[in-house]
Amino acid sequence: MRGVHFQQLLYFVAVAETRHFTRAAERVHVAQPSLSQQIRALERELGADLFMRARGNITLTDAGEALLPLARRILADADTARHEVQELAQLRRGRVRLGATPSLCTGLLPEVLRAFHGLHPGIRLLIDEGGSHDLVRRLARGALDLALIVLPLPPGSPALTTVELLHEDLVVVSAASAPPPAGSRGALRIPDLRDQPLVMFRHGYDLRELTVNACRAEGFEPSFTVEGGEMDAVLGFVRAGLGCAVVPRMVAARSGRDLRVTPLARPGLRRTVALAHRTDVAPPRAARELRSVLLETARGGHGGGAGDVTGDGTGDGAGAGG
Repeated sequence: MRGVHFQQLLYFVAVAETRHFTRAAERVHVAQPSLSQQIRALERELGADLFMRARGNITLTDAGEALLPLARRILADADTARHEVQELAQLRRGRVRLGATPSLCTGLLPEVLRAFHGLHPGIRLLIDEGGSHDLVRRLARGALDLALIVLPLPPGSPALTTVELLHEDLVVVSAASAPPPAGSRGALRIPDLRDQPLVMFRHGYDLRELTVNACRAEGFEPSFTVEGGEMDAVLGFVRAGLGCAVVPRMVAARSGRDLRVTPLARPGLRRTVALAHRTDVAPPRAARELRSVLLETARGGHGGGAGDVTGDGTGDGAGAGG
């Protein structure tokens, strides 16, 4: 792509995302004929059509589909570089783009972000909440600087550098107004979940995968009364008495007195929370500062009763939890 210009990639991504040359031109603040001319120049340079143009219908060709993720990554990396250069001494301005799973947004992050903001009030904190699978994809294309994800990472994803922050027990929550879960005498075993109606998260949540895989390892398929929700929805369904749910201890600790918390007997269920970034690109300075605060908070045991804090094992991962 020696003869390809940055501006051409910007225009290409705009057309690919809007599927409309005029709207794309408005997005990048350029005249539509100029945008079209640059797209044609890009196609000549690459030796392939990037769009199939029909009246009122713009679609990507195979070449366009192949170029789109590469172009997005180049633009994201350039944007990161621009922000890195613009950061002033002592981090008086800048930004950090941090991804985190919903349970970590409510459990671990509030204290961490308060501490970081106290140190660097001029840094904008952009939080992207999602499942681990989604966060890893956003890291890979340069849309995030850091992400708090759940290990292990399944194969097939880009190389990430991960630092384990903590191990956290999972517990069973049920409506306080309902009878205790059957079989619980202070704690539940995984086989006890066979007869429990469960409220289950949507596909892609690591908590769903952990729970279902643990039940299958005991030889049964769990029974769902409701499935497909995010964290807040699942807790709401449990409060309404629709069933139990398996959630992280740090979430249960903040869920109020209207939920009963029942531990899982040893060996129960645990998850490993890690901080990840792309291996091939160093995080910007502000992100490195946030990384330090996250590590200090986790190792200081301030994860809201999250569980055991691990050592500093760093490694390359390749994939995502949920």
